[in-house]
Amino acid sequence: MAAPICVARIGAAHGVRGAVKLWTFTEDPLAVKHYGPLTTKDGARQFEVMHAREAKDHLVATLKGIATRDEAERLNGIELYIARDKLPKTDEDEYYHADLIGLAAVTAAGEPLGRVIAIHNFGAGDIIEIAPPQGASMLLPFTNAVVPTVDLAAGRVVIELPEEVDGDDPTAA
Repeated sequence: MAAPICVARIGAAHGVRGAVKLWTFTEDPLAVKHYGPLTTKDGARQFEVMHAREAKDHLVATLKGIATRDEAERLNGIELYIARDKLPKTDEDEYYHADLIGLAAVTAAGEPLGRVIAIHNFGAGDIIEIAPPQGASMLLPFTNAVVPTVDLAAGRVVIELPEEVDGDDPTAA
């Protein structure tokens, strides 16, 4: 069975009637209302989004059975998951982050670089993080120029390392 996929994280309580801030990790933030019950990673707890509205950078949501601020505060930090088969199919050249994490990273010549450990987006586009066998991880733009090939079936991504990394000019005096 495929590992569950994290689609949201509960944040701080919002107001006094049990609402919570909800950070979603879906293309459409309101999609969390349509997946049915969301669970903790271990499946021990289940939550149903009864109502959600968009706020600045998150949703404000009410969860079934949560009616007070105290109850809402105890949920802060809980990640919410769904079964992989509840997610829509991806388009060509579109991937779920969970599918990329753990893939081998190799050069175009097939030389190993490490493993994909995360995909980040700090506001200027996706960044792929590669952990080599030793040393610090590499943060690279997740673009077609730097990552020309994603081969899920083979379990690898091909990385074209940039020739020069900003601020790393060995000829500078």
